[in-house]
Amino acid sequence: MCNEFKHSMILHFDMTDLGMMSHFLGMEVKQSPNGTFICQRRYAQEVLSRFGMLDCNVVKNPMVPGTRLSTDKEGVKVEETLFKQLVGSLMYLTVTRPDLTYTVSLISRFRTSPTTTHWLATKRILRYVKGTINFGIWYKKGIDSLKLLAFTDNDYAGDLNDRRSMLGFVFMMGTGAVSWASKKQTVVALSTTEAEYMAAALCACQCVWLGRILKKIGVKDESKIAIMCDNNSAIQLSKHPVFHGKRKYIDVRFHFLRDLVNNRVVQLNFCNSQE
Repeated sequence: MCNEFKHSMILHFDMTDLGMMSHFLGMEVKQSPNGTFICQRRYAQEVLSRFGMLDCNVVKNPMVPGTRLSTDKEGVKVEETLFKQLVGSLMYLTVTRPDLTYTVSLISRFRTSPTTTHWLATKRILRYVKGTINFGIWYKKGIDSLKLLAFTDNDYAGDLNDRRSMLGFVFMMGTGAVSWASKKQTVVALSTTEAEYMAAALCACQCVWLGRILKKIGVKDESKIAIMCDNNSAIQLSKHPVFHGKRKYIDVRFHFLRDLVNNRVVQLNFCNSQE
């Protein structure tokens, strides 16, 4: 497939075949007989150097567990342009670093009016990057099953300003992650069940899209895509009409999930929060 694509492109464009890819837009690709490893080690070093954090002390997590950031109107303002540049650099780093997605998404909310509190939280992310600069994603060769597996979770009412929840999901295929996201929900949920249900619904939409992409490139899997969720009530809500009827005030588009479950496109399974 790759050779056919290159040949068809050469017929229409003036191209040179440079062989196996090793660097692409700041990403490093290391290919071996056992598999492929992608990372952004060099780009991360450039970001640390640019913001004067090459010699900083490392930490083991990008944010202290339980931290809640909010708009700090009384805090000391920091340079807005510099803060936006740092957030933008970290956002590009999430291309190969799913472990940074939640915290980077969180601090990006305060780009228009950053304070010292937000700046310190951002610098902690850089300290974490310094200690994990060689992290990336490993795709092992020769995996028998290329079945998609999704994990979804929700931080109920995590935003202190508008009490909206933060959702996140990641898709695993083989030995590595292939798609992930972390974002704030567009509506306020009245319970953890609603928050988890809406997060699973958005994850299911991504399931459908990824399934179509895989089918286009020749990876056919007729089985249901498993979505791992840590809320049993949300799982029951997707299966049983009696529960569905009690939650009609949830936005209609989120009931798309129930149709996918009934049509055996996706399957919601319970997963402990620790997993």
